[in-house]
Amino acid sequence: MARSGQPNIIVIYCDDLGYGELGCTGSEYGQTPHIDALAARGVRFTNWYSNSPVCSPSRASLMTGRYPQKAGVREILGGRRGAVEGLMGDQTTLATALKRLGYQTALVGKWHLGTRPDCLPEAHGFDDVFGFRSGALDYFSHVFYWDEHRLIHDLYENGKEVWRNGEYMTDILTERAVEVVRTATSPFFLYLAYNAPHWPLHAPAKYLDRFKNVPPAERIMAAMISAVDDGVGAVVEALREKAELENTLLFFSSDNGPSNEFFNWMDGSTEAFTGSSAGIYKGCKASLFDGGIHMPAIFSWPSRIPLGRLSEEVCAMMDVFPTCIEAAGGSVPDVDGRSLMGVLTSDASSPHDTLFWEYHGQFAARQGPWKLVLNGLLDFDRQSADAVHLSNIVEDPSEKINLAGQYPEIVKDLTDRICRWRTYVGLA
Repeated sequence: MARSGQPNIIVIYCDDLGYGELGCTGSEYGQTPHIDALAARGVRFTNWYSNSPVCSPSRASLMTGRYPQKAGVREILGGRRGAVEGLMGDQTTLATALKRLGYQTALVGKWHLGTRPDCLPEAHGFDDVFGFRSGALDYFSHVFYWDEHRLIHDLYENGKEVWRNGEYMTDILTERAVEVVRTATSPFFLYLAYNAPHWPLHAPAKYLDRFKNVPPAERIMAAMISAVDDGVGAVVEALREKAELENTLLFFSSDNGPSNEFFNWMDGSTEAFTGSSAGIYKGCKASLFDGGIHMPAIFSWPSRIPLGRLSEEVCAMMDVFPTCIEAAGGSVPDVDGRSLMGVLTSDASSPHDTLFWEYHGQFAARQGPWKLVLNGLLDFDRQSADAVHLSNIVEDPSEKINLAGQYPEIVKDLTDRICRWRTYVGLA
């Protein structure tokens, strides 16, 4: 049942957007005035982490408030129709929880948490669904493909397959999101999940022409992100026109770090892609070094959150769920994430003592200034790194210096914590 004073809630999620690809996070080439303005109207986090270095597990944490392992999604999920894996019905999503509190709920964009009926967004609390179920989508044909032998058209509206051939996907998603904002009765929850700038790297000339003097690889990335930025601006403007901007809690982030996969290239090249940026951070998508998990993150709620603050508190994607529930006036659920309302409104400290990660044989933990990575991967094609890498991430945010030999007691303590966490999430 809706309560008086509940904010509208919008989550805008990008795909493979690196920390260093926004104007407000120091991009060399990118122009993101609307996202930068969003940060100026709220709180931008400088130590925000995804719970996974790849998409499906990150989205599972965002939707459930739990570590990916507890949500049952540890890997990138397949996109074929009827795949057996996915986010199961015993998991309560943010949409389901907000619906119980009287919210209208809508998903626009990428789901990637399962394609079988009981794993679809319609089964997880979303009233209105427009978008796609897989991970990588051609931006003009809206076909999911991993190779030329597996081509699947993947665009749906409330369970019915629809065709918008030739239209640019980012623009289509923006158009639908604006429609949701304009037509929804408050309070509403909108999950706007862009697939940009995930490969294949496509952008119309109207975006590419903004970056004529930028090197080709960086140019296409900047163009795709610029299209998303226009989308953020359009959604904000729709809120303003409806006099709902002041009472809307808006969160912006990305699922994981930037991709250096050769799939990014459109010319048959097979070398690692170099056009994306994690900023000063080491690693990229699929790595548990910070380049893979350290994300841009912005909260804006003009009537409640102070304007233009930077927060250095260490927080994570699983915190979005309980934060939104508390903002909506509900009881904060017993999940792994913690509500950040105190951090957002009154400079409270992070609710986390230690954060943990696991992916493909890698493990990592961060406690205070210390970050331990075990069996780390530097890039997506499995270049090996030190098996045990300890960093003082406050003094060395790029994780360049391995301090494991100098601080064996810290390595042991964090390793023991990882072992206990593995038991907690069911990996041991």
